[in-house]
Amino acid sequence: MKICRFGSGRLGVVEGERVYDVTSALDVLPSSRYPFPAFDVLVANLPHVRERIEALLADAVATPLTEVSLLSPVANPGKIVAAPVNYTKHLLEVMADRGLNHGNLVEQIEKVGLFLKASSSVVGAAEGVQLRKLERRNDHEVELAVVIGKPASNVSREDALDYVAGYCIGLDMTVRGGEERSLRKSLDTYTVLGPWLVTADELPEPGALDLAISVNGQTRQSANTRDLIMDVPALIEFTSSFYTLMPGDVILTGTPDGVGPVRPGDVMDASIEGVGRMVVNVSTASA
Repeated sequence: MKICRFGSGRLGVVEGERVYDVTSALDVLPSSRYPFPAFDVLVANLPHVRERIEALLADAVATPLTEVSLLSPVANPGKIVAAPVNYTKHLLEVMADRGLNHGNLVEQIEKVGLFLKASSSVVGAAEGVQLRKLERRNDHEVELAVVIGKPASNVSREDALDYVAGYCIGLDMTVRGGEERSLRKSLDTYTVLGPWLVTADELPEPGALDLAISVNGQTRQSANTRDLIMDVPALIEFTSSFYTLMPGDVILTGTPDGVGPVRPGDVMDASIEGVGRMVVNVSTASA
C-alpha cells in the first residue's frame, strides 16, 4: 500500500495516478494528552489504520495525483539517523574532492559511524527545498529512507526487516563545509521525504533497488542499493545497538556517487524502484 499525506494534513492512498482520501481512518488513532508520545502515532498504529483504510477505499473520493500537494509521509519522526559514505564510489569521490571533504578526515562508515539530523528539517516533495548559505555549495544526495514501525533495541540482522513499517525516497540536502554533518544537514527543508510511504509488505527486498536523481533533466546520481556498504538490515542492527529506534524514526541509508550542487530555480527529480518518483523544486529561504 502507498500511503501519503497531502493538503492540510489529509491521509491518502495512492493507486495509479489518483489519490484516495481516507482521512477518516485517522479516527482509529488513540487520543493523546500532554506529555505527548515521543514517536509518530500513525506509524505506531499502522496495522489498525490499514484495516480502517481497507474498509473505506471503496467509497473514498479520488483526486488526480497532479492536483494534490504531497507532504512528508511521516509527520513526526522522533529522530532521523543518517549513514555517511555508505557507497564505496561515493566514499572515493569524497576522499578525492576537497570541495566535498573540506580537509576533514573521511573514513569508512564502520569507523565514522552514523549521525543525526534534526526532525525540524523534514518536508514533503511539494514543499520543496529552501536553500540557505548561498555563498557555499549546497548539494543533493538521494537515498533510500527506511521508516521504523515498532520499538527496536539490540535487533539482530536476521530480524531487522521485521521492524520496518515502510520505505520512501529521502533527499539528504547538504551544505558543504568543515562543520559536523549534523549541523550542515539539519537546516530547515534539508530532509525531503516522499512522495509517499510504501509499506514493507510491498517491498520485501530493499537490497536491490535502482535509485537515481536528475537536476534540470540531467542525471546526476544513478546506482543500486545492492552497492550499499552497510545494507538495510545491517544499519538497523548497528543503529539499534546504540539506542532504541521508535515508530516513525527514519534511517537514511546513504547516497551513491555523483553528488552535486543545486541552486535556486533548479528542479530535482528523484526516483527509487518500487517506491516511486518525486519532483522537488529548489528556492531561496525567506528572510
